[in-house]
Amino acid sequence: MKPPLNFNPVMRPEDMNAAFAEAFNSGDINALLSLYESNSILINPAGELDQGIEKIRRTLEDLLQLQGRMTSRNIYCIPFENIALLRAHFILHTQDGNGNPAQVEGHTSEVIRRQTDGSWRYIVDHPSGSEILERIRSC
Repeated sequence: MKPPLNFNPVMRPEDMNAAFAEAFNSGDINALLSLYESNSILINPAGELDQGIEKIRRTLEDLLQLQGRMTSRNIYCIPFENIALLRAHFILHTQDGNGNPAQVEGHTSEVIRRQTDGSWRYIVDHPSGSEILERIRSC
């Protein structure tokens, strides 16, 4: 998958979470999807594994329905050869069903991989990585 015309690939692993927030803020589903490998995994809000770009698309389209403005700050980025482990704190300023200001906040856990062109993409994205989800199998 090629990135959208006006979206720059992530060339440093520590920039991935800010790139996700930027892509969300653009409202462009293709900008978000360009951050994922085609067979990557996203943990959806129900705690289930969405594997593959089409399943991820559905979950990210739901996320975009929240609209609003997201910020994301790295807590850490631990690179090792062609992979990196990330953790971030995000805040999404949006509105509730009654149009009142609302805020969604959390901590993520992700694994990203360097691509052959030097860019980085998600292989595992766990948006609520600080929560224990019983549906996910333990290793």
